[in-house]
Amino acid sequence: MRDQFEFYGLKSPVRRDIQKELFRKHLPPLRSDIKELVIKLWKLPERENHYMAQELAKKKLKVVAKEDYLLFENLITHKSWWDTVDFIAANLVGNYFKAFPEQRTEITSKWLGTGNIWLQRSVLLFQLKYKAEVDTEFLADTIHYLTGSKEFFINKAIGWILREYSKTNPIWVSQFVEATQLHSLSKREALRLIK
Repeated sequence: MRDQFEFYGLKSPVRRDIQKELFRKHLPPLRSDIKELVIKLWKLPERENHYMAQELAKKKLKVVAKEDYLLFENLITHKSWWDTVDFIAANLVGNYFKAFPEQRTEITSKWLGTGNIWLQRSVLLFQLKYKAEVDTEFLADTIHYLTGSKEFFINKAIGWILREYSKTNPIWVSQFVEATQLHSLSKREALRLIK
């Protein structure tokens, strides 16, 4: 974590046991109160609170509302680091764009254009769990937009999404990597599982 955040020092299994009990006994019933609780937890300094907030959002905001992307954008751009950004992108943003595909172009264009590496990384990684449903044209366009970045977290994410998709479609990934001038880190990560 490179001394980015304060910690209570709880290991993940212990934290999850504690939060499971808290979620079971003390969660407010209203959706708006859940969102407010997620934001309150995110504002606390300890990283375990951020993990609990994102897992609460995943559990209780499965049925997303159109305005939820604003919450996800807020979480991505505050107290940002790869561990929470990747979870939010793959679980919350990915779910959101499945529910509201008509929102994807406007939101992702905005996020790519901000220059914020965490929003850009989220645009790369929201399809991480899509498997055969990955929109390869969108993915290729996003990677081309970000090609040439010197940012480690962008180049690593390019490689990661390609590597993950290679489990579903290794031929597409091989051909894309061959035809695209990628950073060496992206290329190495992308081809890791392809023989």
